[in-house]
Amino acid sequence: MGITGATKRDFRAYTLSNYKEIPQIQNFTQEQQEDIEIAARIFPFRVNNYVIDELINWDNVPNDPMFRLTFPNKDMLLPPHYEEMKHLLHTGASEEEVQQAIHKIRLTLNPHPAGQLDKNVPELNGKVLEGMQHKYNETVLFFPTQGQTCHTFCTFCFRWAQFTGMKDLKFASREIETLVSYLQEHPEVKDVLFTGGDPMTMSANLLKRYIEPILEADIRTIENIRIGTKSLSYWPQRFVSDKDSEDILSLFSNVTDHNKHMAIMGHFNHPVELTTDTVKEAIKNIRATGAQIRTQSPLIAHINDDPIIWEQMWREQVRLGCIPYYMFMVRDTGANHYFDTPVAKAWEIFQEAYQKVSGLARTVRGPSMSTDPGKINVLGTQEINGEKVFVLEFLQGRDCGWVRKPFFAKYSPTASWLTDLEPAFGEEKFFFEEPGTI
Repeated sequence: MGITGATKRDFRAYTLSNYKEIPQIQNFTQEQQEDIEIAARIFPFRVNNYVIDELINWDNVPNDPMFRLTFPNKDMLLPPHYEEMKHLLHTGASEEEVQQAIHKIRLTLNPHPAGQLDKNVPELNGKVLEGMQHKYNETVLFFPTQGQTCHTFCTFCFRWAQFTGMKDLKFASREIETLVSYLQEHPEVKDVLFTGGDPMTMSANLLKRYIEPILEADIRTIENIRIGTKSLSYWPQRFVSDKDSEDILSLFSNVTDHNKHMAIMGHFNHPVELTTDTVKEAIKNIRATGAQIRTQSPLIAHINDDPIIWEQMWREQVRLGCIPYYMFMVRDTGANHYFDTPVAKAWEIFQEAYQKVSGLARTVRGPSMSTDPGKINVLGTQEINGEKVFVLEFLQGRDCGWVRKPFFAKYSPTASWLTDLEPAFGEEKFFFEEPGTI
């Protein structure tokens, strides 16, 4: 394992404080730079030299999808918010006034969707376990403190609030011993998902401190260890040429040697992320450990809302040995007004792309909404007794009895989230909204 056709490079990050050092930014007008700076005051901004040099087509900026995926832009802000920030910055407002306005705007953007702060937090012996979520019976999410950043921030990210520096909006935990104890007392849990941020920003030694205690505790009920990561797209050198790449790969092998399934949940939003020699080498190295790579992405307006893009992405993922897993809907948070796609259009895009790939790519599910009551899949549209409806089902639910239970919503060409939908056939509530449900 190691570098073949890939190019070794040192990691360099750019943020609002130094992004003008990016050579290509010198060609931007003052207005274009100001738009980035105003948007980046509200939303987190971080990009690295691999993304800049190998993924963005600078001849197509600002329309290039990878540029839109990584550089905040004016349209991510609602017009009143943009004008407020522009006015404050142009009139010399104090930094305290600016920060107060930023905080106020962020709190209007639903920084923690789907009940993350109050409904998913587990307890052990009466103690609330911060930095963990247990929404579904069989899966626990763990947020290692040192993994609460990313090699590059996605502009659409539903966990954008993690990176804003607002302490009350962050998840993080260093208590691996508590996690082990919780898993030992909850045999219904089969999967542990390390997420963030991005756990792959951590050193191999730090990641081992979280994963190896689970292996050493020999918790027979734990079958799968997952890592949610964008590193394959944004810094595949993590698995190829970083100084501890071999240690990372050895850790994955150790998981599989302990008869646990090691799953890398790879986030790929556009086919261009799969084109470099480095990412191809990274995928090859990971697969050689016995780990599998499952791929997922939201359907993002202005970036990948085209069935041809999804068809290309799924085909290439399968060719490289990855398993297409999910097409998500953009969550109802942050700049979702800019990035979201109506449910009806999302289904059409999914269906058209799905029809053009082989059975090996039809492992993918979607379009799926990760909502407060659970993960809801759009099965399509249908006309029943003269009424056009969406056919939906739960892939996951706060109540496991809801899983794979179909239900119906009135058809709407503009609805983009569950909360925009109404029950069909004259019903006042969906079945999961009835009194006594979770």
